[in-house]
Amino acid sequence: MTTATTDLPTDGLTLVQAWAAARRRLEAAGIEGPVIDARLMLEVAAQATRSDIVTDPYRVLTPDQVQTLDRFLNRRAAREPVSHILGRKGFWTIELKVTPDVLTPRPDTEVIVDYVLKTLTPDLPLHMLDLGVGSGAILLAILSERVMATGLGVDISTAALEVARENAALMGLSDRAHFLHADWAEGQPDGHYDLVVSNPPYIATGVIATLEPEVREHEPHLALDGGQDGLDAYRKLAGEIMRVLKPGGLFAIEIGYDQSRAVEALMRHAGAKGVRTLKDLANRNRVVTGTKKLEKNPLGKAPSIG
Repeated sequence: MTTATTDLPTDGLTLVQAWAAARRRLEAAGIEGPVIDARLMLEVAAQATRSDIVTDPYRVLTPDQVQTLDRFLNRRAAREPVSHILGRKGFWTIELKVTPDVLTPRPDTEVIVDYVLKTLTPDLPLHMLDLGVGSGAILLAILSERVMATGLGVDISTAALEVARENAALMGLSDRAHFLHADWAEGQPDGHYDLVVSNPPYIATGVIATLEPEVREHEPHLALDGGQDGLDAYRKLAGEIMRVLKPGGLFAIEIGYDQSRAVEALMRHAGAKGVRTLKDLANRNRVVTGTKKLEKNPLGKAPSIG
């Protein structure tokens, strides 16, 4: 990995100057979204908020702060994700610790959180299961807004589980969020959960080599590789999700943009009802959802599916 240097002056550099210089450095390195990346790294390096940059743009950085920003920019120019450089990533309304052992939470996955919160009545107890919990993003985002909810996050990676446990502790959710090392829903009782969510690996093995360096070189392949056609995890999950859901329970699972028809078919074959696909903000197919058959849904407002 080649180490680059920036042209940041060590004396008299203001917040607005640092932001502009950082943006130029990232643009020159071919980084997509350089304005946001530059601001995020500047905020941490200069111990400033977004508001500080706007309201106090001529505040001068210390030499140490300039050097920290310089190091951040070199790492980003080498295509290391900002989330790994800073060790954190915002998701929904929460902020999560992120390491190379977990997928960086993405806005696309917020489709699951948004749908669940809009669909399930907030004042009823809810017991949820997150299969492949990773950093804890989906589980903790939902629990943070549903004070009567509890949940179990399962992952095959012990390193990912450590990150998820720490995030739960940092958010004060350790009493309602529990974690288990297991292979998907292995060992979970039948008909036990009101809600099952998952963001499984869904990238075809042969496609991984073509991904952006930020993903290909820095994200855990265990959480990316979905097998030859990208559908291996769904073949295992379909029957298991329907097994552990209570009658009337809801599921929501993230998919690749071109996997809607295949995953919907797997879930219907497993006995799911009202199966449909939700789109993300870019109007791409993103989440397959449905329920386990029950004449009247005890969770509250019926999902608008089917």
